[in-house]
Amino acid sequence: MQATQEIMSTAGNDGVNVIVLTAYNDVEQKYHAYRAGAAAYFPKDVRPARLLAAIRAVADDRCVLDDRVVSKAELFRWLVDEHREMVPFGEAPEETLSPLSPREMEILGYVTRGASNKEIAHLLGISRQTVKNHMSSILRKLNVEDRTQAAVLALRRGWVRLEDTRHWAQDTETGNV
Repeated sequence: MQATQEIMSTAGNDGVNVIVLTAYNDVEQKYHAYRAGAAAYFPKDVRPARLLAAIRAVADDRCVLDDRVVSKAELFRWLVDEHREMVPFGEAPEETLSPLSPREMEILGYVTRGASNKEIAHLLGISRQTVKNHMSSILRKLNVEDRTQAAVLALRRGWVRLEDTRHWAQDTETGNV
């Protein structure tokens, strides 16, 4: 979803539309993709004819939601409805939305997967000090004291998926980081 956010923030309103192809085909990930600005969302095994129809719809400035071509207003209504369903009972709606930048979310994702600052710096091609600076900002914005609390909060609020952390653990065990 970070790539979608970056593309949309860079492109602005220059007629750029994003179609997400992903291994994750669940409502939560679809919600986050559309919220980031995607115009369509499909699993990687989508039929070519269906993808071609989606490309044409998106080129006409429409969106594709499940098997329907919809307007941006209809997609927005779906997002609002899904957001209401995703908000845990008794929690303020704004608490489910991350206050972090895309880069901070990326770093928090690695933290949640158990990566050290050194590993994160290597993976992202940035210095350890830059990672530390981002971590300080994350802790401050989330009002937590350490990276463990930040990781737990990210998992509880749905900003990071447990499934993603399992892939990371498997990769680090086999050395495929």
